Amino acid sequence: MSDADNQPSTGKKRITIEKNGPYRVRGNVPLVHKTQVVSEFGEPLTWKKDGELETEAEEYRLCRCGQSGRKPFCDDTHRKIGFDGTERAKTEGSSDSQMTFRGARLIVKNDLSLCMNSGFCKLRDTDLFEIIAASDDTHKRSLAIAMIEHCPSGALTYQIEEGELDIEPDLPQQIADTTEITSTGPIRGPLWVTGHIPIERSDGQPFAPRNRVTLCNCGLSNNKPLCDGAHRNAGQQ
Repeated sequence: MSDADNQPSTGKKRITIEKNGPYRVRGNVPLVHKTQVVSEFGEPLTWKKDGELETEAEEYRLCRCGQSGRKPFCDDTHRKIGFDGTERAKTEGSSDSQMTFRGARLIVKNDLSLCMNSGFCKLRDTDLFEIIAASDDTHKRSLAIAMIEHCPSGALTYQIEEGELDIEPDLPQQIADTTEITSTGPIRGPLWVTGHIPIERSDGQPFAPRNRVTLCNCGLSNNKPLCDGAHRNAGQQ
């Protein structure tokens, strides 16, 4: 049985990408706002839901160029600025971009092609990969799992035993317009899609359904439609 056979039914919920245009969201997909919760040292720890955003019923469009005057929604500014939204991200995962880290009681995979450097895998005095090596300790193993499950991009996944399916957090089918907390203040983060909602490129090619994925909404990513963290250099508002 394939991993796809184990995924929950998504009904008519789906996201299609318009060529050099927005994300078109269909199927009454809930749209919410989430903000990073950070430590007193600025370390990302978890997410808090701030509320739901009102959408236009069954279908709505979300900005991809980063210049809309009514973010997160599209106002067709992409047409005025000649936005180049060429999608370069791989539609399927690749073993070339995936690294595996094995601890005493934890196996962690890191897919660099999905990573947008959200920072959940680091603390000021250690990082996830040091903790994995000490995962025979229950407290450290629990901390590592929490770090992985809060990673919005889905770049990090884990197994307890070799050969089992990756363990994923139970996340709702929704899109979150996110805010990240940085040393200089809050900035607009990517669109965080959860719950295996199908995403289709502008040429009709589907991406492999994922439980967690982050989509670029600043227009600057070099791995469109996926976020690569470029919004942080731009200080996206």
